[in-house]
This record gives sequence, C-alpha cells and structure tokens, in this order.
Amino acid sequence: MDNLALIESFGDFKDEKGISKIDLMAIIEDSLKTLLRKRYDSDDHFDVIVNPDKGDFQIFLNKMIVEDEMSEDDDLEIEISEAKKIDPTFEVGEEYTQEILVNQLGRRSVLTLKQILSTKLQEYNNAALYEEFHDKIGEIVVAEVHHIRNKHVILLDDDGNEFILPKENQIPSDYFKKGESIRSIVESVDFHGSKPQIIMSRTSPVFLEKLLELEIPEIQDGTIILKKVVRIPGEKAKIAVDAYDDRIDPVGACVGVKGSRIHGVVRELKNENIDVIQWSKNPEIMVKRALGNVTVNKIEINEDNKYALVYTPVEEISRVIGKQGQNIRLATWLSGYEIDVYREKRDDDDVNIDEFRDEIEDWVIDEFKKAGLLTARSIIDKDTDVLSKLVDLEEETIDDVKQILQAELEI
Repeated sequence: MDNLALIESFGDFKDEKGISKIDLMAIIEDSLKTLLRKRYDSDDHFDVIVNPDKGDFQIFLNKMIVEDEMSEDDDLEIEISEAKKIDPTFEVGEEYTQEILVNQLGRRSVLTLKQILSTKLQEYNNAALYEEFHDKIGEIVVAEVHHIRNKHVILLDDDGNEFILPKENQIPSDYFKKGESIRSIVESVDFHGSKPQIIMSRTSPVFLEKLLELEIPEIQDGTIILKKVVRIPGEKAKIAVDAYDDRIDPVGACVGVKGSRIHGVVRELKNENIDVIQWSKNPEIMVKRALGNVTVNKIEINEDNKYALVYTPVEEISRVIGKQGQNIRLATWLSGYEIDVYREKRDDDDVNIDEFRDEIEDWVIDEFKKAGLLTARSIIDKDTDVLSKLVDLEEETIDDVKQILQAELEI
C-alpha cells in the first residue's frame, strides 16, 4: 500500500467529519510526525512533505553515512559500503535521504497512525465546534428535543450537534416532547473534558431581546433601540425602548396593532406578560414609566445612592408592588434605582420642620431639608434605614429627631 492509497483508506474520516482536504492533510502531517516520534523518539531525522493538490504525502529519512562496522543505529545511519551501492559518489559524513512508505514501517505502525489520526480528527472537530458556537453566544438556535432528563434536556440540530438545556434555564411552564423543535439561545460554551459542552437558555433576558429582533424589523434595522430588557421568566417582563427619530413611536411599533407584533413573543415565552415602555434620561420619568400604569403622586430621587422613594395612594400600593413583588422588582431592575413605595403623604396635620428649631439643631434640620424632607410626617413616615440613605446623619441622631417629631404630633 503506497501513501496515496493509505490516504484513500482514511477517506471515511474525511467524509464523517466534513474536513477540507487541506486541513485533513495538515492533520495527517501532524499525525505522521507523532507516529515517527513514538517509534524513533524523535522526528528530527525525517522530512514530511504534504501535497494537498494531489492529496498525497512523502516521508524522507535522512541517514548519516558512517564507516563500515561503525553504525550504532541502522534506522538512522548507513555504512559507506551500502551507500556507495546506491550512489558511488557518497562520502562518509554526508547524508543519504531515503523515501519511506508508511506500510514499510509495519502493520502495527499503520494501525497506530489510524488511531493517532482518529484522535487528532476528533480534537480538530471539537475545536471547530467550540469556535463555531462560542462565536454564536447570545444567538438563537433551533434544535430538536432528543432526550428529556430530570435535570436537563438534550437537543440536537440538523448537523447532529448536541446542546444542553438545564432545568434552571427552562421557563417554569416549559413542557417538551421528544422530536419537538424549540428555540433557545447559546448561553455558554466550555470544554467538558476534551469535548465542548454547549449550554442553552430560554430564561435569559437576551433570549427575549433576540425574539424581539426576529419579530420587529425596526429593532433589527436599528430604527428602534432596545435600551434594557428585564424579566422574571414565565411571569413578567419589562422592556425599555427608544427611537433615533422623534416621529417614531417605539412602544407602538413594538406592540403592534392590537398587540399583533408582541403576541408571537408572548406565546414563545409561555404567556409571559410583557410591558413595553419608552426610555427616558429623566430618572423620575423613568421610574414612573417602569412602574407601569399606576397612580404616583410624587417621586423623590437620591442620585448618589441610586434610590427612589415613590408616594402613591393607599389603594394603589398593591398594584405598584405587584404579584409577589414582581412589578416593583422589575421596575427597580429596569430603572436602575432601588425603589421603595410609601402611601400618600398627609398634609392635614403635618408641621413644617422649621417649627422644631428650638428642639433640633439647625444643621440637622438643614440636612433633612437638603434631602427634600420639609415636614414632620415626611420624616416620621420613613424607616430609619431609609432616611440614613437620604441624609448624612447617624441613625442615632435620626431616631432622636423622629422621637421629637412623634411627640409633637402625638403619634
């Protein structure tokens, strides 16, 4: 068997892996050098020449010509008398180059080469798979449910690539059947041993972003900007959008007529409730919009601590907070401000804080006023830990002030 025939016998590897001839020849060259190192401890005396155009390769062994009966290694040295039979002009100290066919190395070497080649082809395939899907992190992949297990679902795409969708990355109401095609995003790609492991997700906010890009052309072409997406998977999501052109209504474009554009996304997310709001640079407006269609009387912003106090009528508090706190939690994530909600302030029996200068030091009163806390009830109605975020005062001082105010108002 010559070298070309040997390569043809390896054709099943090429067909199975879909590797180009150039890449295959590079792997064969590396495999041959590995084989030579295994057999001769080194490939220093060998030249391996690969010809991708012909799909062939040649191995040349460079032997040192030595005096007769002075050869210490017949594999790497040739005596002068033998060399002169090949070429009478050879001299001691010169190199004699001999072409080697792989089958001349023995049947065991051919089998070893196949094993090495198989291993290197697998390494190549694993590296190529890693690179392909590492570049696709955050992109949607459509794959078929192959196996359903307790802690994860195994998916296969049309090319036979395997993906893992862990239980924690599934929407709580997800129910899959074997053979069903599902959409998810590539969350991470890491090597698990020698093989790449591709982890998918349907709970990531990025999955919602990509679904919106698919359903809404204006997002895909950049006319509408997705500023931020937050979600509690399977329950509720909030999306902040903006547009470069003031004439465009980004919220209307995303929702569509009678919700036509957003419905497809909602169905994919198992009826996850999606609120779409217009982004604003104004923190008060942004917090108000993030909370949704609820009545808000006043919002106090502490920019340094990224903190927002929201005042609302008593009957609105449950709507502001939402089911299991979902609405206020999502509004906090979307706006970037920690939000606390308080019932509407009462002014009927309130007292201006300046009235207490006889009992409270001026600098303490001024500190409260700088934070917009101008009346006794604006201070009493807040917990001490909340006040400590708004004013530069010790908690002990704040408690003392609250006691004085409560005594005056008989609370």
